[in-house]
Amino acid sequence: MALSKQQIQSVEDTIRNSLRNKFKTYNPEPAVMPFHARLLGKDRLALYSFIHSLNTNFGTTIFEPVAVSLASSRFKVAKLQMKSGTQISEKAQYEIQRIVDELTAANKKPDKQKEIEIIRKVCQKGEMRTVKPARVDVYLESNNDEIYLFDIKTAKPNKGGFKEFKRTLLEWVATVLSENPNAKINTLIAIPYNPYEPKPYSRWTMAGMLDLEQELKVAEEFWDFLGGKGTYDDLLGCFERVGIELRDEIDDYFKRFKNE
Repeated sequence: MALSKQQIQSVEDTIRNSLRNKFKTYNPEPAVMPFHARLLGKDRLALYSFIHSLNTNFGTTIFEPVAVSLASSRFKVAKLQMKSGTQISEKAQYEIQRIVDELTAANKKPDKQKEIEIIRKVCQKGEMRTVKPARVDVYLESNNDEIYLFDIKTAKPNKGGFKEFKRTLLEWVATVLSENPNAKINTLIAIPYNPYEPKPYSRWTMAGMLDLEQELKVAEEFWDFLGGKGTYDDLLGCFERVGIELRDEIDDYFKRFKNE
């Protein structure tokens, strides 16, 4: 077992509280779906709507706090929803645009370490501009001061967004280096689970934009990085136990829609 009893308790509390809070605040959309309701029943339709709603904020309400909780035992700093920085140099902006343009045109293959060094050389050159890059979902610092910034995405991200994913990762690099040009910086996309399991994660259209070795962690790779080997399996166990514990509570919640 990778996780301690204390970590398991913390994770299960996070899941349990998040689900109960969702029950308190959830209101099904007032859309009338007469065919679906008669075919499936209003309670099942409400459950479907609830799952869809839950998926939209699963990252912020469960994955992010769980990630920080897990990482706290192995990293010096573990925080969620952080700013990477507020300043970026004019020269760094130019280099980021050039990198994105070359990857888009397939003139080069992504190479994160080379890209970081390109930005490092110009991170304080030219006019310093104030920017508001996307917030970092999970911010980590290791005991040897290496920084890891994660952007947690859905399991099947939109292909059209890959270019902006890449730009965000590079802007995070530039804002961190603008304050500390010698920083050891890593910026990555995290996918919490593999929807194609047991087959390998097949969103390989990312390959043209992302350095898959340096900028992407999927399922076990992500969770085991945070909490140590075996964390992913322990985490699934946490979700299963909470689901069994709350099963009657969940069923009772949706029964009320049957007679509406």
